[in-house]
Amino acid sequence: MKMQKITKASELLWVFGVVFVALGVSVCSKADLGVSMIAAPAFVVYEAIAGLWGGFSVGMTEYIIQGILLIILCIVIRKFNWKYLLAFSVGVIYGYCLNFFLWVLSGVEFNTVWIRWIMLIVGDVITATGVACFFRTYLPLQVYELFVAEIAKCFHINIGRVKSCFDLSLLVVSVVLAFALFGDAGDFAWKTIGYRSFHSIGLGTLVTTFINSPIITFMGKFLDRVFEATPRFERLEKLLKR
Repeated sequence: MKMQKITKASELLWVFGVVFVALGVSVCSKADLGVSMIAAPAFVVYEAIAGLWGGFSVGMTEYIIQGILLIILCIVIRKFNWKYLLAFSVGVIYGYCLNFFLWVLSGVEFNTVWIRWIMLIVGDVITATGVACFFRTYLPLQVYELFVAEIAKCFHINIGRVKSCFDLSLLVVSVVLAFALFGDAGDFAWKTIGYRSFHSIGLGTLVTTFINSPIITFMGKFLDRVFEATPRFERLEKLLKR
């Protein structure tokens, strides 16, 4: 018997996207093997500032970085669109959601290396599911996705190539920030990279990069069997697509 799809689910998938990405990143962070290239800059900066400012949070760092990235985007493409502010607002919502899940998981400890690797993969699957949900909604995404899409569109470059360069750039920025903000490059040891992150960057960061795309594709096919990503609020969709 063919399963009946859940219709008019575009907005619901957007909510799932925000929640799943925040939860997945939180789980990966607790595994302490390295978060994704996209999340790494926020975690590095947060670690450096948290000791100086008690009210600072990872979520706050996230939307500050996304705000800076949005300003850079406008300078590079020499254009501003009011819809860009919606992307920033999504970053703020995501930041609060990330703080919530980090708080929920604050007392959780993964004590053995093999459990931490399992939880990293679990976090990656949850995150990839959230990204797949985002790809099936008309509602605004975060500044990261907006940056890639607008640069590709403005300069007529393949979006896959822009995405690869963007991810690699964030990895380089994260490494530079880690060494510059902490000044402990001498403490880094290659032999520990497989079971401990270095300021939220580690072997898990590279593993996440390689497995992320295939998982997004797989989970996307599953979502297409369960949901019909049509809008419930058609007027809103028309407004945002103008």
